[in-house]
Amino acid sequence: MSSIPPPPVRWHAWALLLLGATGFAAAWVLLALRFDHQFAWMALLGAFDLAVLQRLVNWPRGLQRGLAAVLATTLIIALANFMIAAGQIGEDFGMRPLESALHMGVGYAWLLATLANTRADLLWYGAGLVLALLSGLNARRRPIPSTH
Repeated sequence: MSSIPPPPVRWHAWALLLLGATGFAAAWVLLALRFDHQFAWMALLGAFDLAVLQRLVNWPRGLQRGLAAVLATTLIIALANFMIAAGQIGEDFGMRPLESALHMGVGYAWLLATLANTRADLLWYGAGLVLALLSGLNARRRPIPSTH
């Protein structure tokens, strides 16, 4: 039996990964702003969510899938921290998080994120990135049904 190479990753898989990452970050921000807490463990759920999305589009397992998951998980973590900081600062000025984010610079967001995140939060973020990498490398592909 000859092994059939996996199909290439299509553009819509990348678009779904980007959409999934931004959508998950938005949910994380809403939860964090509602309860006034960082909820760094959400990085693990984000990595799991991305693994499910990659499996839905039948992304071939391997290094590319793992690195794409790490990149998207990093996007989730960075976007969530930026928007949480923007939401908390904007609240003091009577602005919504998106309005505040448009006025806030990256340097100020970085300062606020370093003040808000503890070592435990950083461990959660690291665990989310490791989970993302491992889920991409070790994920099992669904077998393609045979036509015989």
